Amino acid sequence: MGVDGGDQVLVEELSFIYPGADREALSGVNLLFERGRFYSILGRNGSGKSTLARCLNALLAPSAGRVTSCGHDTRDPYGSLEIKKSIAMVFQDPDTQMVGTSVEEEVAFGPENLGLPADVIRERVDRSLDLTGLPDLSGRQPLRLSEGQKQLVAIAGALAMEPAFLVSDESTSMLDTIARQRILELFLSLKDKGMGIIHVTHFLEEAAMADRVIVLDNGRVRAEGAPSDILYDPVSVRDMGLDPLPVTSVAREMSAIGHPPDRPVLTVEELLSCIRA
Repeated sequence: MGVDGGDQVLVEELSFIYPGADREALSGVNLLFERGRFYSILGRNGSGKSTLARCLNALLAPSAGRVTSCGHDTRDPYGSLEIKKSIAMVFQDPDTQMVGTSVEEEVAFGPENLGLPADVIRERVDRSLDLTGLPDLSGRQPLRLSEGQKQLVAIAGALAMEPAFLVSDESTSMLDTIARQRILELFLSLKDKGMGIIHVTHFLEEAAMADRVIVLDNGRVRAEGAPSDILYDPVSVRDMGLDPLPVTSVAREMSAIGHPPDRPVLTVEELLSCIRA
């Protein structure tokens, strides 16, 4: 897939300060996000993760610098609708995102507001419910579902807009392990279909599944690279204000006694593979 303005989000010298704040929430951030890739954004509390996420789809306008989302400058009010269609967002608490009285109505809300024909809305709703595994729940009331099911409904509503990118702002943080895994597997499937996934999280095991990891600290990009480059060294991970993956601490102890893994490992499966080899 060739990359052009419609296939990327470009962040250039982005700074943002909230009204009345005494320091910038973001300062001089430069990043490029491309379709068909899975990005994870990490950082300690207050590092600017959620602020960055909201700048990507024009919920917040830069105080300085520029964000160009799928060819549209987020400071341009005339491009706001196109940006909202192209850069969909899912937030931490699914209850705050629900407006429909049924799952089907909830998923149809976005396309209906675009004024699309009924048959197109029907097609989008059915496809989004299939992608998220929710067709059997289409008549249920969203607020009576489990937290994991609610979050899948929110994602289905975002997918019904047929976005180029899905931005997840801590969307797994309130879920149990099984629900989190289901949503991460969905993100990977959507990436394979050509969608860009930008996932803000504090779970390093989720970030390990990404193609690229970005670490923010005090509103600046502290580190950026492949998960194996950013997450493998527990000392540097702690220095960035994060809790290291347990498996990397075990790998470090193995190295200290003369049995280092032959490659960076981020999962138990990878570590066992090295031991067996």
